[in-house]
Amino acid sequence: MLAVPANISFQQAIELTQALVSRMEQGTLSDAEIAQTIAALVQTVDGARGFFVGYLTDDRSLADHPTEAVISALRTSPEVAADLLVKNLAMSTAVAITHRRNDNLDMAQGSDRVRSRTTALIQKLQLPEIEQKAKQLRAATETGGGEYEDFLNRWKYDAEQRLAIREAIEQVSE
Repeated sequence: MLAVPANISFQQAIELTQALVSRMEQGTLSDAEIAQTIAALVQTVDGARGFFVGYLTDDRSLADHPTEAVISALRTSPEVAADLLVKNLAMSTAVAITHRRNDNLDMAQGSDRVRSRTTALIQKLQLPEIEQKAKQLRAATETGGGEYEDFLNRWKYDAEQRLAIREAIEQVSE
């Protein structure tokens, strides 16, 4: 079991997640230990943010097929997981467009992989909180207002990116 400090920082959470994924790949942790570690990480926003960054961007294929241990652990903190997954879906979708505009296809593929992994988690989790947050974000991409207005404006997503975000949300909502 990997110890998760109660006041874990974003950077510490990324590092701990990288160690967790390595141990998962090596098969040195039980499903219960994996679930317990992830559940502890996602109890705080910084821990959850670090987990998602470390897990979704990892070069290994482990995150392409989330296990029941991962899914059950994320369900222990539905509000935090829902908000961050919806934002990750939006960000990876929009950033892929930016990378393509800049002819950085490797980075675009990485963003596409994060979007694909995020989509898979959203679909497996089937949380009502995700559905609610997705509706709020979708509305913000249409009206420019609402719950996610500040998020969209902070990252300066343009009309093309907002449309792509809306389409990504519609895909996971089907």
